[in-house]
Amino acid sequence: MGWPPNRSGDFREATSHDEPNRRLTMSTGVDIAVNGDVATLTLNRPEKRNSVTHDMWRAIGDSVEALAKNSNVRVLIVRGEGHHFCAGADIGGLSDGVEGDYAQDNWRAEEQLTNFPAPTIAVVRGNCIGGGVSIALTCDIRIADTTATFGITPAKLGIVYPSNSLERAVRELGASNAKRLIFTGDIVDAEAACNSGLVHEVHAPDALDKAVDTVVATLLSRSSLTQTATKAMISEITASGSVSEATRSRWAPVPKSSGELDEGIAAFKEKRTPTFPWRRR
Repeated sequence: MGWPPNRSGDFREATSHDEPNRRLTMSTGVDIAVNGDVATLTLNRPEKRNSVTHDMWRAIGDSVEALAKNSNVRVLIVRGEGHHFCAGADIGGLSDGVEGDYAQDNWRAEEQLTNFPAPTIAVVRGNCIGGGVSIALTCDIRIADTTATFGITPAKLGIVYPSNSLERAVRELGASNAKRLIFTGDIVDAEAACNSGLVHEVHAPDALDKAVDTVVATLLSRSSLTQTATKAMISEITASGSVSEATRSRWAPVPKSSGELDEGIAAFKEKRTPTFPWRRR
């Protein structure tokens, strides 16, 4: 499965001949835009505060899997259309429970986001509730504005929080913070979210986009090899406590063999910005 889709609706692999700026509006309420090295996934259901339907979970999983195979994409941004990030799972789709296909597609979407090989950024305005927090926590970097509010609310609905979402919340927030948020279902503001580690930066609403642009520019100026290898190894550490010998052996020779290290050293000596050559395959 690749990117972008062909006319039949299937996905194909992007190549160097593809247009650098592409936008796909999906009828499911998930929009994908690719602009050079940066892809943006937008939850586009603003009339429902971007609450996520079953079809949207499926579309998120499919589109992120495809983007992961596009070696040109170095940063993935996740955001919501309009004034809100995501008000959670569409409650209308939960009346039959959260098992079966729904649970599988929800799980897959979050795992595809978590395991995306390049850096990911959640950009949060307004409501970020329930499944919205689950989506945000899949992202490596989370940036909010002062309008953002956060809550993990299964206790208000009688839902047992999905185990993958719970594991992620504990990893990112710590057990104590995760317990408090989930036990109470309380809604917290952006400052409290930042203090708990739920977000990394908080900005005024009119400064949010510029702050995101600054982070993206910084990421693109750094070594994609360093970012990709580090993300893969951190994932192993959080899962098993250490980096496997196979992973160490895989990455150890790449800085030299790819020319990445030579370019970094040359740029440092010449006092210029490096143009790192490595791209994931």
